[in-house]
Amino acid sequence: MTSTQKKPEKGWALLQLLLIVSFSRAEESVCGHRGDPENSQLSKDGDIILGGIFSFHSSWRDREENYKHKPLPLECTSLNFRDFQIAQAMIFAIEEINNSKELLPGISLGYKMYDTCGSIARSVKVSLALANGNEIEFAQSASPCTKPAKVQAIMGETSSSTCMAVATVIGPFHIPLISHFATCACLSDKTKYPSFLRTIPSDYYQSRALAQLVKHFGWTWVGAIRSNNDYGNKGIAIFTETAQQLGICLEYSVSFFRTDPPNKIQKIIETIKHSTSKVIVAFLSFLDLDLLMYMSTHYNLSGYQWVGSEGWIFDSQTAERDQHHILDGAIGLSIPKVSVSGMREFILDVKPVNSSGNDMLKVFWETLFSCKFNQSNSSAENQRECTGHEDLSGLQHSFIDMSLMPIFNNVYKGVYAVAHALHDILGCNETCNYKVQLDPFMILQQIRKINFRTKEGEDVYFNENGDPPAKYEIINWQPRENGIVDFVTVGFYDGSLPVDKQLNLQNMSLVWTRNLTQVPVSVCSEKCSPGTRKVLKKGKPVCCYDCIRCAEGEISNTTDSISCVRCHPEFWSNERRDACVKKESEFLSYEEIMGVLLTAASLFGTCMTAVVALIFFRHRKTPIVRANNSELSFLLLFSLTLCFLCSLTFIGQPSEWSCMLRHTAFGITFVLCISCVLGKTMVVLMAFRASLPGSNVMKWFGPTQQRLSVLVFTLIQVVICILWLTISPPFPFKNFQVIKDKIILECALGSTLGFWAVLGYISVLATFCFILAFLARKLPDNFNEAKFITFSMLIFCAVWITFIPAYVSSPGKFSVAVEIFAILASSYGLLICIFIPKCYIILLRPEKNTKKNMMGKVAPKAL
Repeated sequence: MTSTQKKPEKGWALLQLLLIVSFSRAEESVCGHRGDPENSQLSKDGDIILGGIFSFHSSWRDREENYKHKPLPLECTSLNFRDFQIAQAMIFAIEEINNSKELLPGISLGYKMYDTCGSIARSVKVSLALANGNEIEFAQSASPCTKPAKVQAIMGETSSSTCMAVATVIGPFHIPLISHFATCACLSDKTKYPSFLRTIPSDYYQSRALAQLVKHFGWTWVGAIRSNNDYGNKGIAIFTETAQQLGICLEYSVSFFRTDPPNKIQKIIETIKHSTSKVIVAFLSFLDLDLLMYMSTHYNLSGYQWVGSEGWIFDSQTAERDQHHILDGAIGLSIPKVSVSGMREFILDVKPVNSSGNDMLKVFWETLFSCKFNQSNSSAENQRECTGHEDLSGLQHSFIDMSLMPIFNNVYKGVYAVAHALHDILGCNETCNYKVQLDPFMILQQIRKINFRTKEGEDVYFNENGDPPAKYEIINWQPRENGIVDFVTVGFYDGSLPVDKQLNLQNMSLVWTRNLTQVPVSVCSEKCSPGTRKVLKKGKPVCCYDCIRCAEGEISNTTDSISCVRCHPEFWSNERRDACVKKESEFLSYEEIMGVLLTAASLFGTCMTAVVALIFFRHRKTPIVRANNSELSFLLLFSLTLCFLCSLTFIGQPSEWSCMLRHTAFGITFVLCISCVLGKTMVVLMAFRASLPGSNVMKWFGPTQQRLSVLVFTLIQVVICILWLTISPPFPFKNFQVIKDKIILECALGSTLGFWAVLGYISVLATFCFILAFLARKLPDNFNEAKFITFSMLIFCAVWITFIPAYVSSPGKFSVAVEIFAILASSYGLLICIFIPKCYIILLRPEKNTKKNMMGKVAPKAL
């Protein structure tokens, strides 16, 4: 028969066997304990029993199961003296209560303590043993399976993950589980863990406090290492969330557990070595940190600033194992120091007794003193026999170190919380009511209500989440010359205070890594100084950025500014871009060189015009003056004088009156000037027409008509100016746009249409005058004034045609200078072209200043 044919027969036989066993078992009992019984490591009888779950061993030996035989019980290894001390603290509290006449009089408390070996599975198993008992018994079909709980409350465990598993299992039975060291914030969820309480603050507060501590020292670029369990993962999650709110970035966040393979821990060490951050936030248990320190002996991890959680920051055993002083200068949070009177003496007075319930004590004793109880002849010769009376005080061992007194105090408070709850339930006064049927749910409800003060003066109570008040001490590792580390308190944290007052660092010297006295720097990018702003680097966290200088007109006056603020229009940024300074006001003033030159040119033109007028006045009866309409000449000289003087109104700081005066005065005086020139041109043309036979033109253009034409032309410009000033007059204006770092004080035109109407009217008159003068340039006179008028009008038009683009393109005060230059240039053109030739004849060639010469009747000179 082949192997494939044998398999169905074997399977059927196995199924039959299982059915037979099942039916026979059902007939034997309805319910019963399965598996091997669990024996407590430390126990004592009493009227009311309290349970204890502790890791007397920190690990266990792995086995390879072949599933052919029943697996053997877990083999625990590595004695954990720390948890053994904690167990002694629980015994001390129970003994103190039993000896008290005020608390639970006449009631004795007992205990049963189990070893979990750091295994979550074993923790669940022993918690069920505490709840149900260990008796191997089978209930008949008529008997109920449910029984009252064996213990009224359970103290422990140290690990958050273990407490979560245990609280999940015993939660439906409402058995109180009071932990002294499980800090995971997740345990505050009463929907999942209704029977869990603790005497140590939640990591929700610790993680936020660590983030505030990191922010306080200016560390914005940090790494994080955590235990790969609920304690480390949840703690770092809250720390990361708070850190992001405070502007702190994590370069890396790695996790491990002490049972992980060595290569994983080596990768973590390499991650630290290749990082740029110099601060490490270690959310680890002391066992995990000890392993990390051991694995890093071949790596130089010195120079990093460690920030620790309460899981290791005040652990003296960790300090002793740090042989390479990697953790020197570490800073972190710890449970507030406290000294419980009598506890130290009690722990140091521990003596093993010959009792089956205290075998674990003998095992610890043998390890402490390297001896053996009940040594036989077959034992090794080099191992002495234990007497049980050895002196602990002279022992150099971590067991006698009382630095964990804050944890002992947490256990102490937990036991007393249960005792006070029982005291209230039993109605104890001088005696207690023994008839009250104790129920774990009743005890749980009462524990949540307790509020008492310990003999050390510490208030004990729980909030709605079963948590105590969040208070921490800030501890700094300060190494001494003898290699011993002092845990120096350098500050406090109180979660009940407002956020800005929760962290309180005392003014004292701190020691940092490598014994430095200066605070280490750990940033991804250096701080951006005032005058710059942060610009994030692409693909990098928000803590990695470049510092960009603020643009012109913008400032930042704080460090690490994320943006630059634009200055008020009247202000401008200084050279450092960290302050706004008032802009310099700019206008064409009399004090600067350009203003002085233009003023001098204006005054010189005025004086020159006055000199010409004086010459004409003194020679007013000469033919050349009389022949060129002396009345219009004097009026033209007067208008030229006004033209030269009106340019002065453009110089100086603009005001309301000066703005209105400069443009209107310029428009009216120039129209008056052009009107006079136009009148003189028309006189020349009419005079030529009048010399023709039969012409009677001059009667229509006599002196009266000339005066009226000048008046009419000028009144039209006056009307335009009045309308301009009435509708929308020019006004002083601060121009912030032309030059960014200066305020240009200028005159706004008000109505642009009014301004161009004034210029347009002048242009029309000048063009008309130019055309008439051009037509009269070749008239047959010995002294034809039309030639000079044509040339002057050509200069006038050229100046003002070039003025427009120059005016528009000139910035600030230069546009005003261009306008003044145009006024002066055109005025000088008229003065020089029309009057200087006449002055030349009057002063230098008087022989030509005759009527005959004017009429062209002088005889030619003989050859």
